[in-house]
Amino acid sequence: MDTKLISGVQYSSLPENYIRPESDRPNLSKVIICKDIPIIDLCCTNRTQLIHRIGEACRVFGFFQVINHGISGESTKNMIEIAREFFKLPMDEKLKYYSDDPTKTMRLSTSFNVKKETVHNWRDYLRLHCHPLDKFVQDWPSSPPQFKDVVSTYCKEVRALGFRLEEAISESLELQGDYIEKMLGDQEQHMAINYYPPCPQPDLTYGLPAHTDPNALTILLQDGEVSGLQVFKDDKWMAVNPHPGAFVINIGDQLQALSNGRYKSVWHRAVVNSGKERISVASFLCPANCATIIPATQSGSSAIYRNFTYQEYYKKFWSRNLDQEHCLELFKN
Repeated sequence: MDTKLISGVQYSSLPENYIRPESDRPNLSKVIICKDIPIIDLCCTNRTQLIHRIGEACRVFGFFQVINHGISGESTKNMIEIAREFFKLPMDEKLKYYSDDPTKTMRLSTSFNVKKETVHNWRDYLRLHCHPLDKFVQDWPSSPPQFKDVVSTYCKEVRALGFRLEEAISESLELQGDYIEKMLGDQEQHMAINYYPPCPQPDLTYGLPAHTDPNALTILLQDGEVSGLQVFKDDKWMAVNPHPGAFVINIGDQLQALSNGRYKSVWHRAVVNSGKERISVASFLCPANCATIIPATQSGSSAIYRNFTYQEYYKKFWSRNLDQEHCLELFKN
């Protein structure tokens, strides 16, 4: 393939380096719709009930959706619209931001890790570091003109939501409400603005193959019109269709380790379709690089995972293919 990006290019057939081996394809006909994903109302006035529901969702599912989360519909609408505008920019404009170096704090790229992959994934994405904002925002794209303002506002709102959720998750583990926030230090915040173009042969490839997230907590805004997120539960792949006004929350590897395995970092993937583009915005709360992740053991239990720094974990995660074994397996006692 000649181009570095797939957004803005028309394909009548799937390029060969995107075609998965037959044993590693989405098998879309066997995917079922997940009808019992927890939808949690954060305005619930019964705190005990709210904490119980969040804890159960983290333990049984590893993901849930939240409504009445405090982020306005205008903010989420603006975020999706500015993402769409960015990926509609002319190719030469977008390529100003292109890089295949995963250490860069702002970069437009494609697939996952093009330097290491043998088969690519059907997505382009803009990766941004978002905290502290004043350190990074000056390097963000200046086109479309409203990009920095819209994304900055959204980042601040999502960060506040993330801290509310971490407090509730701490309490659900019978820890002090500020336990997770203190353990993770001055948390970094990253964002992946994902663009999945229409795909000529969606049954042969992925937007993203099965993986878990290396961070602590992921807050996902889905395009309300197009589904694509799937999670692995009960030995089956299940589609998580967009719920009006909701964010999908999933537990990352660091919270699985911190909870000593009580909470799940869920395997999930993104599939594509032939008729429509799909946009999603994933916001990641990450421990400070120097933060040491120490499993919170219950009375009489031993630590499943050894202590490690987030910097050590993140380096290991990016040195591998996305769909290899769970990276946490490498940190077990």
